[in-house]
Amino acid sequence: MSATAPPEGFHTNSRCLAFHGPLLYESKILKVYLPGQKNEDIPVDEIPGELREAVAYLIHYKGWKSSWDEWLPQQRVLRWTEENLRLQKELKNEALQQLRSKKANGGVEGSPATSGTAGGTGVSGTAATTTSQSSSSASHKRKDVAKDHAESSRSLKKTRRDADDKEDRQSSHLDVHIIIPDILMAQLVDDWEYVTKNSQLVDLPRKPTVKDILQDFKVAYQKRRLSNAESEILDEVIEGIQLYFDKSLGSILLYRFERQQYLEITTTNPTKLPRELYGAEHLLRLFVSLPGLLLHTHMDQQSLNVLKGHIEELLKYMAKNRKSLFMEFYINSTPAYDASSRGL
Repeated sequence: MSATAPPEGFHTNSRCLAFHGPLLYESKILKVYLPGQKNEDIPVDEIPGELREAVAYLIHYKGWKSSWDEWLPQQRVLRWTEENLRLQKELKNEALQQLRSKKANGGVEGSPATSGTAGGTGVSGTAATTTSQSSSSASHKRKDVAKDHAESSRSLKKTRRDADDKEDRQSSHLDVHIIIPDILMAQLVDDWEYVTKNSQLVDLPRKPTVKDILQDFKVAYQKRRLSNAESEILDEVIEGIQLYFDKSLGSILLYRFERQQYLEITTTNPTKLPRELYGAEHLLRLFVSLPGLLLHTHMDQQSLNVLKGHIEELLKYMAKNRKSLFMEFYINSTPAYDASSRGL
């Protein structure tokens, strides 16, 4: 195979699998770029600079808006084969297990369910040049995630070891499983990588804030012409989410690397609540932590079902408006911040 020619089976309109974050998605090749050739239908400035020296593909993710179409290098695109479909399923199942594991009990520092990484439109380091390399990359990530969850679990057990045994027995039968859309699960893992692997941060204060997002969701939800009782429930749910966010951000939702930033932003904005400083990235982490937190409340199953329904509607809203709610790029920390965050 020529260094400037794509492998067999990778051509315009080919069905394929493409990495977006740590997951594989069914995709189609819209264009093929070959370096050193004419590529008459592709303006050179359309190709990202870092991809112009090798074969690249313009990818459309099936079921996604065309605004998500992006140029990818060869190593982020896999053939549509049974073996790669199995890999796709394996990666998805592992992400589900990590992000929804009851053992995480609400996710705390170190868990990709509660913080994150790469923006979602850039080139992901999780893609591999072959299926075996992809599996190896996923395996390493699984080990990191498992280690983080183990630390989180120990932390939660320590803080809750004085909990009443009767309350634990009563809460064990409750169902607080919250369904998170796949695209937001990918966002969570990306977010985790940005902070824990790349040592990057969400730029604060955020806009829109958590408070803004919840108010905009309320306006959108009220278009359903709710009854007075339904409107009151919606108000209670939104206020409850805000309270949970404010109370849990500093103790549960942050990664260790973000704690110094939290101290700085709250010190310089003493009159503002976390909901007025943080945005979608940290709000999304809350919904992975929330099931574990709710098990230790006195809510009955019916009330939990109502809350769960509203939260899942909010998550659908966030997925639909993902591009305007989440940061595309995180910021690099300064050497001084790195040293301070590590206590140097």
